[in-house]
Amino acid sequence: MSSNEVEVAEEAPPTDELRESLVSRLTELVGDAVLEHHIVVGKDVWIRVKNEAWVEVGNAVRVPMGARFFGFVSAIDWMPSPYGRSMDSAVDTIVKGATDKPVPEMVTGYAGGESRFQVIARVTNLKAGWSLNLKTDVGDAEPSVASWTQVYAGADWHEREVFEMFGINFVGHPGLRKIYLPGDFEGNPMRKDFPLLARMVKPWPGIVDTEPMPGANEPADAASSEEAVS
Repeated sequence: MSSNEVEVAEEAPPTDELRESLVSRLTELVGDAVLEHHIVVGKDVWIRVKNEAWVEVGNAVRVPMGARFFGFVSAIDWMPSPYGRSMDSAVDTIVKGATDKPVPEMVTGYAGGESRFQVIARVTNLKAGWSLNLKTDVGDAEPSVASWTQVYAGADWHEREVFEMFGINFVGHPGLRKIYLPGDFEGNPMRKDFPLLARMVKPWPGIVDTEPMPGANEPADAASSEEAVS
């Protein structure tokens, strides 16, 4: 073997046969519904699929692929916060219009995406010992995707939570209603552009409940009187 061949062999990227086979198998089952994937060798895999094939993909991984254990359904808002980082008190000046700070360009993570919002789910084949992270774009203006409740019964409350916190509609869900917030609550708290009212009233950390340390508010003359008595 020549030195060049040795160098090429040493630089060959690591492979993950298990997760490559999972992507291939899902592609066989749902075809071009698989848009792209990202594998962290030896650790995990993310697969982005078409929105209109979300239920088809769920059925494919559950039945023929054997991923019968449902982990979760959640969502991601890739939009950079227009109010800055959560620990920057500058958010207050931005909200009040005192500072015109440009919003960074939206950058997505593993598997990418073409919309601001994405729904992500994790399922597992316990016997074979592997898991899949499945993602799909759900649009920006009126984000929605078909419900997984007919595929995994456990998706029921997860989808309700995402509906409540992100404002994403799960079409076909049997009872899409709020879990945590009052019925007349307006807005979706997990969206990046949802304003934290406590931060608008008072700089970081906002309005919080605090109690004085024992003795902190005692009058100075009271302390002097105690010293005199002692």
